[in-house]
Amino acid sequence: MSDLHCPATLLVARHGDAEYGHPSVLSDEGGWLSPRGRAQVRDLARSLRDRRVARVFTSTLERAVESGQVVAELLGVDAVQVEGLEEFSVGALAGRPHDDPELASVFKAWMHGDRGRFIPGGESGAEVLRRYREALQGIADQHRGETVLVFSHGGVMSFVLPRLGDAVREDLVARAFLPNCGAAEVEVDGDGFRVLSWPGSLDRSVV
Repeated sequence: MSDLHCPATLLVARHGDAEYGHPSVLSDEGGWLSPRGRAQVRDLARSLRDRRVARVFTSTLERAVESGQVVAELLGVDAVQVEGLEEFSVGALAGRPHDDPELASVFKAWMHGDRGRFIPGGESGAEVLRRYREALQGIADQHRGETVLVFSHGGVMSFVLPRLGDAVREDLVARAFLPNCGAAEVEVDGDGFRVLSWPGSLDRSVV
């Protein structure tokens, strides 16, 4: 089997529970792990000891970086930051309440296929999908035949991961709420991406 068709396995996880300087409003700040979040990532590390994780990758946002550092130390591997894995930016909507209807409208449009919609001052759905897919592809290309852990963010994972393949799996799309340290298993080879498992829920209270 050529390297191109030898699959890489990406365990794409949401970061641990985090705290923020402005927790009641929309923001692009990086945050930091709460004590609960540190416990969650330690639990995740313990659950992966038999998976022979070769490396940990993270977005550049601090809550993901810290998550990766904790797990990498426990597993005895490197942690590497990768641009493109970040949460989608709230742009000009920063400072508004978390349930802001304009942001909700754009995200809903993305989820229903209108990827040209922009968050004011931020990204379009197409841009988010492209940069995230390219980041995952770059990771996979480095680790054919291996398993790696990737720390990312709930919103971008919910939007992008069910749409990595040619066919959108409706069962994945509906389960859009991701718990902290919930990990999707994604296989990548020369034929593309396959989502093998998905931690999403229909229950918003898990977020």
